[in-house]
Amino acid sequence: MSPRLKTKPANAETHASSPFSSEAPRRLSILGATGSIGCTTADVLDAAEGKFAVEVVAGGSNAEALARIARRTGARHAVLADDSRYAEFKALLSGTGIEVAAGAQALMEAAVRPVDMVIGAITGAAGVEPTFAAVCAGQTIALANKECLVCAGAPFMQAAEANAATILPMDSEHNAIFQAMNGKDARAITKMILTASGGPFRLSSAAQIAAATPDQALAHPNWDMGPKVTIDSASLMNKGLELIEAHYLFDVAAEKLGVLVHPQSIVHGLVTYADGAMVAGLALPDMRVPIAHCLGWPSRIASGTAQLDLAKIAELTFEAPDLERFPALELATAALQHGGVMPTILNAANEVAVELFLKNAVSFPDIARIVDQTCQYFLARGRIGVPASVSEALAVDHNAREIVRTSWPA
Repeated sequence: MSPRLKTKPANAETHASSPFSSEAPRRLSILGATGSIGCTTADVLDAAEGKFAVEVVAGGSNAEALARIARRTGARHAVLADDSRYAEFKALLSGTGIEVAAGAQALMEAAVRPVDMVIGAITGAAGVEPTFAAVCAGQTIALANKECLVCAGAPFMQAAEANAATILPMDSEHNAIFQAMNGKDARAITKMILTASGGPFRLSSAAQIAAATPDQALAHPNWDMGPKVTIDSASLMNKGLELIEAHYLFDVAAEKLGVLVHPQSIVHGLVTYADGAMVAGLALPDMRVPIAHCLGWPSRIASGTAQLDLAKIAELTFEAPDLERFPALELATAALQHGGVMPTILNAANEVAVELFLKNAVSFPDIARIVDQTCQYFLARGRIGVPASVSEALAVDHNAREIVRTSWPA
């Protein structure tokens, strides 16, 4: 395993320090508590029978949803990033004994509050700064926000190393690979493969994809995710972003990373070794599985999901991705190969392009066109060096977003 991925397999030493070797509950902060990952984490906690105590829940602007999740989890503190709704939010939790705060500074303070584990699940680039603050505080972080590594991978992982922070991968693909590696050094791997379901357009023609509506793109066949991630899955950009994430998370060279389309979404990640052996991570397409693995690490806890029955599934199929119909994956691979801030630019342009598509302002193929044109704009000006800090990466992110917003719709 890469020395930058601050993790190791369960053994006598690590198991002895597991929070489940005592009766003390593990204290959690859930950043992004109202999103898909946050709500699914609450499902796992419901099945965990008092093994956890929620210290903090934090959300963006949905005061009602955050108040519900705070009550459900019994959180001690609840933080809403949107301070314009503070009075309303405070009223929603009046009489509960839950400490309430709002605003960007309150969110940053919540991220560094001493706990046993921080769930980093704020969607998009908005999650980078608070999760980075948790890293700098030396926290154990279950990372579900891929933008932390896509936007600012080098400084993020350098800070994790410098501050002895532990990063646990919560994305289903990276979590499956983490389990398949079982503590092996990434340098022993000859290939690391992430799988993609193929999304709702796997069997669609180029003409059908060109005419796709947001509702069609949001109709994912296997996963229930937030709208941004679901659109990225439909374009295969999500898989490209995950390749970039894997590069930083496991310290694996770009040429050792690959993608297979696997429509059943049972095999989530595979690693191949020099002797020809391939080890795969399998589970039902249910985020409760990787969430439970992170929450219980290095022990195991019940996730509340059904056991995988391969005889019932009967068939697992794989195919190469079609880069002509899904050019976003090739764009992400190219950004990874260029390195520097190119993944930052790719991610920023894609986030804005997806927003425009969901508003019916651009077509589905325009998402990849916008990303490509934005990347070419920066390449032509030679602005692709490695960001020296997270702040520098976020400044590039901001510039790329502004370029897209002032150029599109064309």
